[in-house]
Amino acid sequence: MTHPTVPARTAGPSAAERAYQHLKRAILEQLYPGGQLISEGEIAEAAGVSRTPVREALLRLEAEGLVALYPKRGALIRPVSAREITDVIEARRLVELHAAERVWPRRAEIRADLARWLDEMRRAHAAGDVTALMAADRAFHATVVEAAGNEILAELYQRLRDRQLRMGEASFRLSPDWAEVVLAEHAGQLAALDGDDPQVWLDAVGAHVDNAATVLRTLR
Repeated sequence: MTHPTVPARTAGPSAAERAYQHLKRAILEQLYPGGQLISEGEIAEAAGVSRTPVREALLRLEAEGLVALYPKRGALIRPVSAREITDVIEARRLVELHAAERVWPRRAEIRADLARWLDEMRRAHAAGDVTALMAADRAFHATVVEAAGNEILAELYQRLRDRQLRMGEASFRLSPDWAEVVLAEHAGQLAALDGDDPQVWLDAVGAHVDNAATVLRTLR
């Protein structure tokens, strides 16, 4: 007699991972504003876990520069400074221009993916879905960085975009012209990829990062 096979259970995220994701999302979305001190108990209750995984999560977030830990008091959400904005944008520019230069000889390999993300951005903009628009924009940039083949730089890039989100990137929605500018600039990058001058491509990438920096600084 054969017995039915019982499917293996898929393990969900650990308590520490749930606490980490909950707190990181709250920080990036500015539910916990910069300068606020929060206790382990508050986080544990909100995330539905005990204090031990919360401590693990806080150590990870401290390493990412998002919180400062104070024993027996809790965690301070690091406020964003003008210096941090400058440093993050400078680092992002270095990473993206390096990646853009590296992918130029293999640009045909990423052209279709970039076009797909640009289409996603256009659909999101038409639907008024700012969250989806920002996610597709981030994926557009990440496609280039990841195609450069350096996993460490790709990981660093994602952290830089996280920190940029905390700086108020979501407030771009307050600028009615932002989406149109970004869509036009990404279309310009695709056009540059179809050309034969790598400097036009590099200039388009650099100008786009510089324009984002200008908007971020106006939000402070």
